[in-house]
Amino acid sequence: MTERLEDIAVTMVANGKGLLAADESTGTIKKRFDSINLESTETSRRDYREMLFRTDDAMTKCISGVILYEETLFQKAADGTAFVDIIKAAGSIPGIKVDTGAKPQAYFPGETVTEGLDGLADRLKTYYDAGARFAKWRGVINIGDGLPTWGSIKADSQALARYAALCQQAGIVPIVEPEVLMDGQPGTHSIDRCAEVTEWVLRTVFTDLYDARVNLEGMILKPNMVIDGKNARKASVAEVAEKTIKVLKATVPSAVPGVAFLSGGQSAEEATAHLSAMNSGYDLPWSLTFSYGRALQDAALKTWGGKPENIAAGQRAFRHRAEMNRLAALGTWKQDSEKAA
Repeated sequence: MTERLEDIAVTMVANGKGLLAADESTGTIKKRFDSINLESTETSRRDYREMLFRTDDAMTKCISGVILYEETLFQKAADGTAFVDIIKAAGSIPGIKVDTGAKPQAYFPGETVTEGLDGLADRLKTYYDAGARFAKWRGVINIGDGLPTWGSIKADSQALARYAALCQQAGIVPIVEPEVLMDGQPGTHSIDRCAEVTEWVLRTVFTDLYDARVNLEGMILKPNMVIDGKNARKASVAEVAEKTIKVLKATVPSAVPGVAFLSGGQSAEEATAHLSAMNSGYDLPWSLTFSYGRALQDAALKTWGGKPENIAAGQRAFRHRAEMNRLAALGTWKQDSEKAA
């Protein structure tokens, strides 16, 4: 039976479920493990991710898809079961990060362009055969003195569009992730400046997606929330929700099935509160959900600490955050939910 991109995309954002971003590169997961004094090896990475993927109730109830790093896509659990099969058995969809990272952009000081298009068509065929049905590509936009520039935004936007078209050609749903960074340079921008830049970026991205003939019904948008800079935080939950929705309504076509936000450096509870406020307070043409990494995993990672005897406790921590974000995706999370769960 042919799998329709549109059906996969709708499943990824349906019924209060969201995405687990478990696609940390080898370098990034090492930093995470350094924080708990654990050596990053293939075995320790496997054990950590197995703990998450085998949290059965969280996976079946809260997680629609898992973004994997290439190593993890082909990895097996300690008992020899492929991670892809564990994810599928939970009713979740395996996905894959396909970009090779943001690199300094020539002649654009302080700005980057994401690489990874070379050979992508062939890699996508391999990933499809391995079970991946969606992919992720992240473009990175800095706010700072004179930043971002049009040239930088356009370079990342065109790369996102080319990536998305290649994915759809391969039968894979593209997650399009243009992230306006909260920390930026130096992270002191206002929420209004973030709104201005995010609207500029999203308008550009959707123009390029249209020009690349990308099927909007077979993709997912993964943007930042509109939020003030990391070193200038003062916006309320209500203001973040209001300004994020205003920007999305001005830029995102209703044909897009869903928006799965990144947490972007917010605390776990902040990311949950903002998502719930958007879902509870507004009439929306698309599903709004989560695609969180640290905001879903941090508590589980610290609780586990790399020790086998802490696996159950780590799973409880993961289950709690997954449930909180399920409620947020339904618009029913409240502060009291944190204590009740």
